[in-house]
Amino acid sequence: MGDDAKANVKAILNSPSYLLAELDTSFLQRAELRPVRMQLELLKPELLLSEAHIDSTIVVFGGTQVVEPAEARRRWKRAKDRLKDSPNDAQRQRDVARAERIVEKSPYYDAAREFARIVSSACQLDGRCDYVIVTGGGPGLMEAANRGAFDVGAKTIGLNITLPAEQVPNPYITPGLCMQFHYFALRKMHFLLRAKALVVFPGGFGTIDELFEVLTLRQTQRMQEIPVILFGQDYWRRVIDFQFLADEGVIADAHLDLVQYAETPEQAWDIITRFHKHKPPTSPGGETPDVGPSPT
Repeated sequence: MGDDAKANVKAILNSPSYLLAELDTSFLQRAELRPVRMQLELLKPELLLSEAHIDSTIVVFGGTQVVEPAEARRRWKRAKDRLKDSPNDAQRQRDVARAERIVEKSPYYDAAREFARIVSSACQLDGRCDYVIVTGGGPGLMEAANRGAFDVGAKTIGLNITLPAEQVPNPYITPGLCMQFHYFALRKMHFLLRAKALVVFPGGFGTIDELFEVLTLRQTQRMQEIPVILFGQDYWRRVIDFQFLADEGVIADAHLDLVQYAETPEQAWDIITRFHKHKPPTSPGGETPDVGPSPT
């Protein structure tokens, strides 16, 4: 074999075309491979959760900015210290006001943590994995819920998402049960496949988006029946006026019953246990939530 032929063989072996398709990440990331990526993103978490014997979950949503009380007070103090340097600065005044509002909401962190502790203590016994707490895996109130399960040595799941401003998973998720998603739609599907309840703590756009996804699926009977619990009635009644929607005729009066309110962890848990006391268990192989694909 001549030198030119040897060089050509080397070029052949080094060409991306010679890589096995399963090892060629550049190929897998092509736009034409989106259907394959979506299938993999559906299948991988399903296999991991099944292998971990996760039979059912309770989904907890909530804002990333609502942190534990001590940290909220520290941030408030820092904002006030910055304002002292420039007391007439409108943005710094606004920062202090917003930080104060977070301090007022910070008890929700402890409530989410306690709720998850109660659920995990009651349901993960003798090796069972029922009503496993699942969150988006990020900071704030998601961290609080994962932390409550972590406190009692229970399994807890985090379904993280790739974002332009990357977020590191909170440290309280069970290793092996933290999964990263590219597609919001498939992440939402995995939130709901095994869900026995949804508990929604105060939050912003992301929390509200996820709440309305569930309400739409429940309204149209495209998923299993679960209680949808809004934690903190004063907050949620200001954010969303469901009664107004019914009065305007754009939702049915019966749809108002899709949501319930709780003020304490014990009250939220009581709603869930009373709801399922009269309902047969839904197997993971039941109705698949009808969540459409993300466009990217």
